[in-house]
Amino acid sequence: MIEPEEKMGDPVLLQRFAAWLQPGPTDGDAERSSFFNNGVIVLDTNVLLSLYEYTETSRSEVLSALEQTAGRLWMPYQVGLEFVRGRRSTLESRKRALSDAAADVNKKLMAARKAIVDAKNVVCAQLDKYARAHQEIAGLDALVAGSGVDAHLDVYRHEFKRYLDMLKADHGLALSSADAEDPILVHIAKLYGDGIGQQPEDSVVRGRLEEATAFRFPNKIPPGFSDSGKDTPLKSAGDFLLWEELVEHATKLPVGSRRVLFVSNDTKEDWYEQGSGPSSSRPWPSLVDELRRRAQADLRVETPPHFFGGVREFLDAELAADTYAEIERVSESFEEKVPDTPLVTEETAAHLEPPDGLALDAFNSVGLVSSTVRAALDSASPSRRLFQWWLIGVTAQLGRRSVGETEPSVAIATATRSSEPPSQNWVPGTALPPGEWLHRNSSWIAPWFMDLLDSIPQADRAVLRRLAAQQAESNRRSRS
Repeated sequence: MIEPEEKMGDPVLLQRFAAWLQPGPTDGDAERSSFFNNGVIVLDTNVLLSLYEYTETSRSEVLSALEQTAGRLWMPYQVGLEFVRGRRSTLESRKRALSDAAADVNKKLMAARKAIVDAKNVVCAQLDKYARAHQEIAGLDALVAGSGVDAHLDVYRHEFKRYLDMLKADHGLALSSADAEDPILVHIAKLYGDGIGQQPEDSVVRGRLEEATAFRFPNKIPPGFSDSGKDTPLKSAGDFLLWEELVEHATKLPVGSRRVLFVSNDTKEDWYEQGSGPSSSRPWPSLVDELRRRAQADLRVETPPHFFGGVREFLDAELAADTYAEIERVSESFEEKVPDTPLVTEETAAHLEPPDGLALDAFNSVGLVSSTVRAALDSASPSRRLFQWWLIGVTAQLGRRSVGETEPSVAIATATRSSEPPSQNWVPGTALPPGEWLHRNSSWIAPWFMDLLDSIPQADRAVLRRLAAQQAESNRRSRS
């Protein structure tokens, strides 16, 4: 344990800057075991939320390994707040990723079908031009128009869906579990017991926010300065608020045994000094210095793979090779960033303005031409906002245009094929004239979409009907 007073014998320069002159912590550090056996262990929010990313088998082993640290775990209030608030978005993000994968598979299979049709048209054009082979052309048209192409693609569709469904089942958590009965939350609560930080007073939080935003962040003093661009000061200062709680808690530990092991997936520059390559990065020595100066405590910072390796080595926890590989995978895929753009749904779209130009790109991608539909893109009425977002979503889902990396995901449908309507105000497909809808007797159409169809010219009406019908069929296949 490093005492607050400087050691006798070493030159003052070497004493004052000892943390900067030492290499980053390694697995072979002689005192590493003391952090696991006698130190306080603080897990960052992202480590706890990672439990929702593991498969069920790995999650069970990780929780069992964490039980070996029971009694030494301590949770800052800031971590607890972020954890209980972040569980649902983590589950939704995983669910959306699997749903988006299924939609992407369907989109690519539809693109494959279109490519087959285009290839057929090339051959038919040559047959017509050079041979006037009308019988052969009719045969190719029948081959592609019949069920042959779809039957072949359905083999791939069902097999791909089987694997995606297997992934959903393997995680073993339903979205509805993000409440007080969430088994992970219950397990974590029992694991920590009363080792949870008290909520700081509002005046304390205000003072810490002022220090972060007025002094530390502008001068890039770790931790947390990389988050300074988030939408509110409170969100920007999350890491610093955590750090302040950690420092305060360390001052209350018994003198002579003040060791804090902080575990996080976050290796950005506001926690790690960035070297010339990933292997040369190390936790900021200034963090070590600050904890020594303010709390007379030693600090060690580790990523989850290093930490669970230590749990296995020093606490005799059992972790299978596959589980450890999954810990590494989840840790490597972690990227601290501004939270993902929320999924745009019918509930949120009505009052949400799309990014500039995105609805117009969707409009142009499907050949819409009427001034009535074009005017709907500029309207701020709730029903027209729904249309704008639906058009953005459906053209992306059906592969009618390229999708940008930062483009929001959209989950809005104008029609569905089912025995019962999604809600009471949906209109049966029989409200459309015969010939305008393929499955009139088994379809339901959103009322705002029917109102739109009734107000636009026939050419664009036909385009939008086809998009709606194709989306409904795509969604039906995703569910089947």
